[in-house]
Amino acid sequence: MDSQTFTPRRIDEIASYHAHVYFCADTMPCALALRAALSARFAVRVGRVHTSAVGPHSASMFQVAFETSLFSLFVPWLMLNRNGLSILVHPNTLHPQQDHARDSLWMGTPLPLRTENLPQTQPHADEAGQPNTTPDPNITI
Repeated sequence: MDSQTFTPRRIDEIASYHAHVYFCADTMPCALALRAALSARFAVRVGRVHTSAVGPHSASMFQVAFETSLFSLFVPWLMLNRNGLSILVHPNTLHPQQDHARDSLWMGTPLPLRTENLPQTQPHADEAGQPNTTPDPNITI
């Protein structure tokens, strides 16, 4: 890409974010502890625990869907509390393949992704959905 053809994208393209927390058999207890801790602190949508690779992901993981308004609190909290786990954070726009492969950020060691099976474009960006956690107001972030 040369600078003469660069057109910046607008951040309002981002409908929500996903954080994918990866683990193996040895680190599963750390992942489950992190899952419980974030669920007690943030109103997010926590997905089920996948104990084998699923979709474009090459390792066991669980997903956390969260609103754009939580990014500035949730992502730094993950940075400080990731328990040594690898975490992929990506935006959800109309371009899933690009969201995962190019416009994402990694905490810890990046893992291979199989993004070729993701659509390049889709008609609607994934929303965060209704939170399925109930943060405890007595726990500080």
